[in-house]
Amino acid sequence: MSSTPHDPFYSSPFGPFYRRHTPYMVQPEYRIYEMNKRLQSRTEDSDNLWWDAFATEFFEDDATLTLSFCLEDGPKRYTIGRTLIPRYFSTVFEGGVTDLYYILKHSKESYHNSSITVDCDQCAMVTQHGKPMFTKVCTEGRLILEFTFDDLMRIKTWHFTIRQYRELVPRSILAMHAQDPQVLDQLSKNITRMGLTNFTLNYLRLCVILEPMQELMSRHKTYNLSPRDCLKTCLFQKWQRMVAPPAEPTRQPTTKRRKRKNSTSSTSNSSAGNNTNSTGGKKKTPAANLSLSSQGLGAIPNCSLNPGRDGDLCHSTAVTPSGQFKEKH
Repeated sequence: MSSTPHDPFYSSPFGPFYRRHTPYMVQPEYRIYEMNKRLQSRTEDSDNLWWDAFATEFFEDDATLTLSFCLEDGPKRYTIGRTLIPRYFSTVFEGGVTDLYYILKHSKESYHNSSITVDCDQCAMVTQHGKPMFTKVCTEGRLILEFTFDDLMRIKTWHFTIRQYRELVPRSILAMHAQDPQVLDQLSKNITRMGLTNFTLNYLRLCVILEPMQELMSRHKTYNLSPRDCLKTCLFQKWQRMVAPPAEPTRQPTTKRRKRKNSTSSTSNSSAGNNTNSTGGKKKTPAANLSLSSQGLGAIPNCSLNPGRDGDLCHSTAVTPSGQFKEKH
């Protein structure tokens, strides 16, 4: 059986330069497949170190994870940072989930200079629940991922918008409890809200408080300060950044004025040099000088080490018609 160009081991007869530009093993969807395999290898003994290693393998150091969905009391949107992502995945399994994986269908990829964006409008998050009853939950929505375009290809932004969800109960369990109205009533109730367990929802609500406190926690860990001192230091630094005047706009006018004075002085020097060396055709510049002197005002550049009023080293002295000197800046 001959190989085809769609085969990842296909060798082009035209040489290695005609092979596919991006290898199969580094496709963004394959990274999701690897993440699913890593989640399946989780055990009951997996601790915080295991989840930190999981997040380090698949998420960038400045990654963010966003979930958007609508509950009974209105739409919700939660965004957590890199330090809170490991705990988010662990809460999914703490709510009774035994298996978690993602299915991407008809995703679109767009390549940029330093990132790859994957937009999947038909994404499904499948969770298998063992308690309180055996149930399979399919959470459908749109998943937008941004990967870094490097060898690691880790996730930089994760945005999952949940549209709908379904809870599937096997027929065999319904047949076993067909004669028990209480069990049937319990089976008819949902065990999740928009496909998320109560453990995960409570953690997302807690992240609203924890996310702004990440700066305080890192400062306490680095400088070993008390919580009150950390708060005072952070607030003082933010207040300094707010009231500090910008330095660059104040320097721009002086540089512009200084450049104009240098250009005029250089122009006058060049014109003076041209007047002494040229003959015949370049006799218009003395006429221009006579017109200035006829008005009774001439500018004499005077450079000294003492700065002027505006901080310039160069200032000029004007000669008035009465013969008096008047300093100009």
